[in-house]
Amino acid sequence: MGTAAFHRLYLKFRLWPAGVRSGLLVKSCYGELGAVVGFMCFKGLLLHIDEIEELCSEFHSTKVMIDHFGFCKPAQSKEEEEAWMRLLLLSRFSQVYVKTSAFFRVSRESFPYKDTWPLVQQLVETFGASRILWGSDFPFIATDCGYLNACRELPSLMASNLSLSPEEWEWILGGTAYELFAGAWQESILAL
Repeated sequence: MGTAAFHRLYLKFRLWPAGVRSGLLVKSCYGELGAVVGFMCFKGLLLHIDEIEELCSEFHSTKVMIDHFGFCKPAQSKEEEEAWMRLLLLSRFSQVYVKTSAFFRVSRESFPYKDTWPLVQQLVETFGASRILWGSDFPFIATDCGYLNACRELPSLMASNLSLSPEEWEWILGGTAYELFAGAWQESILAL
């Protein structure tokens, strides 16, 4: 795969320190390239939500993907409720997508992480299935519940317990990624 194709696929950025304007400007260039800027908020969404909102407000062509539910756990405190609500409010920006991955990182339960299922339902109701992606968090999931459980069993269990249509599941389990990274697929194949 060529360098340009790689950059169009997906870029994860370390979040710039608060108040560093150059970070936003650099990220805006990736919108022009058709790249997706991924945010991995390991220490919590609230630490970075203002910067993410600023990026989305100023640079509408920059697609943004929030990884791992934005590290929002099923809320048990006011701060966790605020983080979840701020994530849902990102739905007002049409260029924002959320990846439901690493269930074991956000769940307070063991496999099949039932406390996260309502989060998936609410994300789809708020963003629409065409802006939600599924991810396993491989290889890290291997030591928790295993790859097959993360990629086959968990979606199957959720599909039979949530109020989502087969079409919505098609989007979540592949359609959204295919559309979000459109063009990169074809370039990647051609580069082989």
